[in-house]
Amino acid sequence: MADMSQPLRIAINGYGRIGRCFLRALIESPHHQSIQVVAINEPADLESMAYLTHFDSTHGVFPAAVESHDNGLQIAGRDIQVFHARTPAQVPWKALKLDLLLECSGAYGSRRDLQGFLDAGCPRLLVSNPGHGAADVDCTIVYGVNESVLQPDQTIVSAASCTTNAVVPVLHVLDQHLGVQSAYLTTLHSVMNDQPMIDGYHHSDLRRTRSAMQSIVPVTTGLAQGVERLLPQLAGRIQAKAIRVPILNVSAIDLSVNLNTATSVEALNALLEDAARAHPGLLACTRQPHASIDFNHNPHSAVVDLGQTRVNHGSFINLLLWFDNEWGFANRMLDITRTWAALLARAA
Repeated sequence: MADMSQPLRIAINGYGRIGRCFLRALIESPHHQSIQVVAINEPADLESMAYLTHFDSTHGVFPAAVESHDNGLQIAGRDIQVFHARTPAQVPWKALKLDLLLECSGAYGSRRDLQGFLDAGCPRLLVSNPGHGAADVDCTIVYGVNESVLQPDQTIVSAASCTTNAVVPVLHVLDQHLGVQSAYLTTLHSVMNDQPMIDGYHHSDLRRTRSAMQSIVPVTTGLAQGVERLLPQLAGRIQAKAIRVPILNVSAIDLSVNLNTATSVEALNALLEDAARAHPGLLACTRQPHASIDFNHNPHSAVVDLGQTRVNHGSFINLLLWFDNEWGFANRMLDITRTWAALLARAA
């Protein structure tokens, strides 16, 4: 067991959008003294890694000094060793004396593939995707809903997805207070790096061969299964679709629900405002006339747009949830990291 009187020693595998956002969320938080990033594994070259850390088209200039040297990066005065391996076994994870690895590449979803990191010397993993199935991870955490199931002896934990983190807290509140009979979720998601800028042979899904910045593009989604994994009482009652829209960041979920109990716009909004007060920093509500850009760099899992609440015949409702699909999710990964660190400290 690691010495938890010292900073938690973590590493990041995959330094793309989520990996860089996690590091930035840590530096911008008051917890950067108790959590230390000691290594990053990323196939890209070091100069590009430093540059894209320092300058970010979505979140702006990094709020601390960023430098590169022969062995890696120095960020906010701390040295981070950098590796450029393409398989888990090529990195000396054990020699780094890690407490936790954040797997942010999105390339590993099966338990067999994730086990490769444990076999190579990582003591435990926090994965930035839902995994291929519930059996591929020890548990899936949506912070604010079920972090109590996290245990110090678990080794592979999923942080779910940005969309799951956005919608599950709201569905959980609705089901607790009004009962969810069925729900349909439509995600309006900003573009992702599996889409081309211009038409090209980028994906087996033919829609994803089309220019991301010229069209609204329907894509497949496993959101319904992700929700049911966290809220098993709703199994068979959730359907979902996803549509990519040509903006760089911030997404929305159009949530339609058949409730067991009749309500009104006023009562429903009051319930959601109470839930937001009970979960500060995770769930928020707004009555302002917003556009998506207003939620860029917003750390909440979801912000409910109360001005868009609709109720039809008492029990059929429609809500609009905004979320920064990068920043909110990165902050939830940080919350899970902190929770796991506290559990390990108590078990030490």
